[in-house]
Amino acid sequence: MAARAIGGNLAKTLREIRLQFCQTGPDSLGARQFVEQYYVPLKKANPEFPILIRECSGVQPKLWARYAFGKERSVALDNMSAEQVAKELEKVINLKP
Repeated sequence: MAARAIGGNLAKTLREIRLQFCQTGPDSLGARQFVEQYYVPLKKANPEFPILIRECSGVQPKLWARYAFGKERSVALDNMSAEQVAKELEKVINLKP
């Protein structure tokens, strides 16, 4: 499971993760499925770490990663599967800001 592989590394490199997506849009399906499948294991592995979920009608699905000193990166998640979203999360965790 991807959540276990990435779960323990969140606080080492990141300060916050935000997922934004539309509640009903087809472009956001993978982001919604990612939350359904991976949020609970990620939160259990990182109970103090902020993982924010933002739902808004008609928005482009995105993953935002905030690093130290306020540096942020975002990744568009249009038409991705839940597994692809998990891989994108792994990428932002491993990036050097």
